[in-house]
Amino acid sequence: MRQSELGYPTLERDTQLTQLGRAPSKHAGMVNIPIYRGSTILSSTLEEWESGKSADNPMANYGRFGSPLSRALEEAICELEGGYNSILFPSGLSACTHTLLGLLQAGDHLLITDNVYGPTRIFAERVLKRLKIQIEYFNPTDVSDLTKRLTDRTRVVYLESPGSITFEMQDVPALAAAAHAIGALVVLDNTWGTPLYFKPFAHGVDISIHAATKYIVGHSDALLGVATANEKAWPALQASAHHFGEIAGPDDIFLALRGLRTLAVRMQRHWENGVKLAQALSFHPAVDRVLHPALPDHPGYEIWRRDFEGASGLFGVLLKPMTRVQLSCFFKTLTLFGIGLSWGGYESLALLVDPPPTRCASAGIGEGPLLRIHAGLESVQDLIADISQALDAACNAGADGSAIRSAALA
Repeated sequence: MRQSELGYPTLERDTQLTQLGRAPSKHAGMVNIPIYRGSTILSSTLEEWESGKSADNPMANYGRFGSPLSRALEEAICELEGGYNSILFPSGLSACTHTLLGLLQAGDHLLITDNVYGPTRIFAERVLKRLKIQIEYFNPTDVSDLTKRLTDRTRVVYLESPGSITFEMQDVPALAAAAHAIGALVVLDNTWGTPLYFKPFAHGVDISIHAATKYIVGHSDALLGVATANEKAWPALQASAHHFGEIAGPDDIFLALRGLRTLAVRMQRHWENGVKLAQALSFHPAVDRVLHPALPDHPGYEIWRRDFEGASGLFGVLLKPMTRVQLSCFFKTLTLFGIGLSWGGYESLALLVDPPPTRCASAGIGEGPLLRIHAGLESVQDLIADISQALDAACNAGADGSAIRSAALA
């Protein structure tokens, strides 16, 4: 594992976030590493030029292969996750897709949790299958379902805990042990857990992926992905990024490094706000079920408590059946929650989502609308009041509102 330039491997996590990826003495005393924009990197001598070459990359002296700025963020994420090396991508999806492209080839078998992030599933269906890679999905809450699908051609098992949209928890150590028993590598989308709250390599993961767009950047103003590998998986990951010419923009990298400094403070607030908001919503008469792994009544609560050190602000809310008029009223009445994609910024979001009907883990989840909620950094009491009054308004909207109103008065 690469060590920080400061060489303090025993620092507490919050202190690490303020110190990793910084070297003021090398950058004119600047607290933050300046933005490096450039393609051509000049050498003073032939010997200096040739010393920058490597057997697997004779063109390493070029802006596409990194700068002091990109290497600072890669080093910081790698140390926080406990991996061997990290590499940046221009988006979270890019980190997912190029990781898979680097590990798989025609004839290989890929097993994916059936509650995976939608764009990753689309990539598997529309691109990987075209490359003659066999795709199969398994129930993420059932280790035996994975085990029975493993074959001698299975090269990768792709996890995401909790699952996208419906938030099922996965027993990552057990799933990883089953995959490793037949020689498969384990890839995990760790965006929800962040580098702070879930340590992937301590739980058997070979490559950990983050949409750094979300909590690492933290301000909804940049797109970025990062993948971290152990020593075994690193060569394939690095080669895939280099062969496809992937490079993240320097301004986005700078914003991610800035966001990293406050990650612990922000995540504590997201965690607290998310749990309090979820608890409050669970008592509203318009709510059928709240899907939050950190609530004791969640089916995956014990796994979350065992494996995670915290929770993010993202969770699901299954409403009781509503008409379109009522849903429209709910979203129009919200004042503090924006309607939009992504999450992980300081602002709160609410989005109507549709879980794919093919998910075995979330089969029979319910007939009502499903909301994805992101609890931002606002006062949680204001968030509770805002979403509660919007749900109240929805209950009383339209000719069909009486069914929910009657349930509320029962």
